[in-house]
Amino acid sequence: MPLGERPGDKSESRYCGVETEFSDDMPNVLAFNLTHGSFDFVVATLMDPAYRPSLMQKNGGSSVLPFAGSDLVLSPSQWSSHVVGKISSWIDLDSEDEILRSDSEITLKQELAWASHLSLQACLLPPPKGKSCANYARCVNQILQGLQSMQLWLRIPLVKTDNDTVSVNSDNLDDSWEIWNSFRLLCEHHSQLSVVLDVLSSLPSANSLGRWFGESVRAAIFSTDCFLTNSRGYPCLSKRHQELVPGFFNHSIQIVLSGQSVHSLTKINSDFAANNNDNNIVGVQKHPLRPYLEYVGFLYQRMDPLPEQERFELGYRDFLQSPLQPLMDNLEAQTYETFEKDTTKYIQYQRAISKALQDRVPEEKSSAITTVLMVVGAGRGPLVRASLQAAEETGRRLKVYAVEKNPNAVVTLHSLVKLEGWEDIVSIISSDMRHWDAPEKADILVSELLGSFGDNELSPECLDGAQKFLKEDGISIPSSYTSFIHPVTASKLYNDVKSHKDVAHFETAYVVKLHNIARLAPPQSVFTFTHPNRSTDKNNSRYMKLKFEIPGDTGSAMVHGFAGYFDSTLYKEVHLGIEPSTSTPNMFSWFPIFFPLRTPICLRPGSSLEVHFWRCCSPTKVWYEWGVASPSCSPIHNSNGRSYWVGL
Repeated sequence: MPLGERPGDKSESRYCGVETEFSDDMPNVLAFNLTHGSFDFVVATLMDPAYRPSLMQKNGGSSVLPFAGSDLVLSPSQWSSHVVGKISSWIDLDSEDEILRSDSEITLKQELAWASHLSLQACLLPPPKGKSCANYARCVNQILQGLQSMQLWLRIPLVKTDNDTVSVNSDNLDDSWEIWNSFRLLCEHHSQLSVVLDVLSSLPSANSLGRWFGESVRAAIFSTDCFLTNSRGYPCLSKRHQELVPGFFNHSIQIVLSGQSVHSLTKINSDFAANNNDNNIVGVQKHPLRPYLEYVGFLYQRMDPLPEQERFELGYRDFLQSPLQPLMDNLEAQTYETFEKDTTKYIQYQRAISKALQDRVPEEKSSAITTVLMVVGAGRGPLVRASLQAAEETGRRLKVYAVEKNPNAVVTLHSLVKLEGWEDIVSIISSDMRHWDAPEKADILVSELLGSFGDNELSPECLDGAQKFLKEDGISIPSSYTSFIHPVTASKLYNDVKSHKDVAHFETAYVVKLHNIARLAPPQSVFTFTHPNRSTDKNNSRYMKLKFEIPGDTGSAMVHGFAGYFDSTLYKEVHLGIEPSTSTPNMFSWFPIFFPLRTPICLRPGSSLEVHFWRCCSPTKVWYEWGVASPSCSPIHNSNGRSYWVGL
């Protein structure tokens, strides 16, 4: 049964598993651990650990393999829903002993073939025995090529020595991430290969732990040795472990308990028997790991409910979307409706417009002066409404021009103006703002043309075109915006892009609700645009070189691409943005943007990352190019906008 009910959480992390020893009585294993122990699944050894193919041949034994019972002992749904296969822990495919190596390879293939026959959802592979894992990875990669849907989970101990002075060229592997990285590189980042972390009693630094959240971690195994004892004699975890567990839950990482009970259960069992409703049960024995499960359930249940915004965004997590083409395409009604629900954004716009109106017109002249305000890209009218509410709030008189190129949205605008009785205040202009010939100049120009990267939906080009009908001392809202990037580990996003099997998808920027990622360094600013732009040479091309320093205690990390954000100043101190350190709370109109790398870059401890970004312009389109120059060179992505551009 699930660990508990947490409003909005439907993730796999609600289910807790237990690692079991080999048994040829699988129905009893399930009954004891699921029914009696209240676990949701078992990680069960599939093959008798005493089995060795070479001994079988030598002794001329039975050709029937010693699996844990027939496939008929459980129903297909029980096998697939409640059993994760565990591959024999003795196998060592990189052993120098040829017999052991051969036995290991044969056994691995036999066990995984059996697991596939049972339709198991996943199998747990034992950790590599040494620093070299090439033959192990080769065999696993061969098997992955023929697997239908089963996932292979590689068990890796969560280890990293706290040595900040490790040489960039150091050969030691005191960081278990290095083992995982070697293995997945040898397996070509296969999407069905994931990692399971063996959590130990001591934990690496927070930065070192953080990089795992960008990897494809499926489960975390907590040995009973990790647990401490509280004042009542029950198992509990250290503060650092307690802080780590919610991170696992939030990233859909399941908890698996392992080992023998190291806590005295005499009192716990007597309490359980006393409270048991069935008086006929004699000698009731609680599952030895039940107190540990209850503690994990307690950690889950004490988490805060998912905020409403997070619930809304659940379906978008790590889902790649192509950015809008605002000038080439007309938005659909559903897109408008989603953006219009973002009340926080329009509250900020209303604040900015109110301040601009007060600065523009002194209080004593508020009834005599009418401010001309133009909403360029008015859509279905939310900024028109915000402007009129700001005028009412400040007691200023307003004349509004609502300029919109989408004829379908213009229909809605006319209906709104008529419904609200704004006919004497609002003039609707069905035209592209760049080509409209305004009858008078505006005091205030309001727009919401910002994209996830600030300028990626052509706000600079549109506002430069619209600037001709702004007064010399006029105000633009927004007045400026800046884009930001930083390197991220994003294994899932990388595999999703890779699945298209072409270069074009690696040279496309995606809008995505980032979730299972590791942010490897703080964001740095890239391009800034200011409006109105009074320069005589309005060139919106840009180039920036950035250097990121990865914290020394992180260890090695893989860069799959760059996450991009923006921050904008609407007017004076009123700002709007999604850059993590200054993001506007409770706003969902913009998800971050993701720039992938065709070949991920491995960063060693102490190394820095140098990246180059370009914003390029031609008469018909705008596009980005990007590339890494250090510690190793990547190709320049999207040269000449060959794969991704925004049309003018």
